[in-house]
Amino acid sequence: MQQRTLGTQGLAVSAIGYGAMGLTMAYGPGDEQAGVAAVRRAYELGVTFFDTAELYNWGTGSNEELLGRAVSSFRDQVVLATKFGFARTEQGFGFDSRPENIRRVAENSLRALGTDRLDVLYQHRVDPAVPIEEVAGAVKELIDAGKVAYFGLSEAGPETIRRAHAVQPVSVLQTEYSLFEWDAEQLFPTLDELGVGFVAYSPLGRGFLTGATRPAGQYDPSDMRNDDPRWQPGNYERNLATVARLGELAAERGATVPQLALAWLLARGPHVVPIPGTRSAARMAENARAAWIALDADDLAAIEAALPAGGFGARYQEGSLPVWS
Repeated sequence: MQQRTLGTQGLAVSAIGYGAMGLTMAYGPGDEQAGVAAVRRAYELGVTFFDTAELYNWGTGSNEELLGRAVSSFRDQVVLATKFGFARTEQGFGFDSRPENIRRVAENSLRALGTDRLDVLYQHRVDPAVPIEEVAGAVKELIDAGKVAYFGLSEAGPETIRRAHAVQPVSVLQTEYSLFEWDAEQLFPTLDELGVGFVAYSPLGRGFLTGATRPAGQYDPSDMRNDDPRWQPGNYERNLATVARLGELAAERGATVPQLALAWLLARGPHVVPIPGTRSAARMAENARAAWIALDADDLAAIEAALPAGGFGARYQEGSLPVWS
């Protein structure tokens, strides 16, 4: 698979990565054996970029430990990314990006992943109680100590990125971006100016763009899609019609909708790397083939005409998770 460089510090990864959240969290009960098989199939197909987080350990099992076991035989040939910044509270989740917590989470992640370095360490969400300069400084110390290679941010806005970058160069920003969610493109001028790469999470619209969808309420009670605005009555039907139209365009290209959606992201620029997640080795193979689909100007125009404003429905329930801080 082709490689892409994220940022100006030398972070080289496969054009399509792998997002591990769904192995243990957010999409109903996981299947450890199937998840390990999907991760290993990804590597066989040339995927070298694997993404996890401390938060994902709070689902049905330790996401980091599962990913670490899955990649153990080829760990030195891949890039492992994880994240800090959430805290458990009585209400669910809060934030904690204090330097001492960053150091604690980093050490825990090293142990869980079974590695001596974290290739990318992201702040998962901006913590309004901790200046971003302190966050960047704490990660810089870990980089200087050889425990972390590259610094990343997630769901950060331009001012936050600039302030962090002044303390420790930011190699990559991770934010939701897909045919359903285009707002991240407003950040690209800042990223281009500073030399920061972009990782697109939920590049298949949390599964809606796979076509394997059911209305809200028909998933396991632990599945986030039961409450996702895009799955609610009204939005669901309109999104379903959009995916059907994308299916027609994909068929004309001899592709599937997921492949078309990933190829569209890759065409947005050489600084963009999507990280679709899956528990299926077969679905992983389908996703990987998107790296070989080249879309021309007519293709892009037809795709964008099918959903000129993205998908129908907000990214999250109101007040559930902050974005772009």
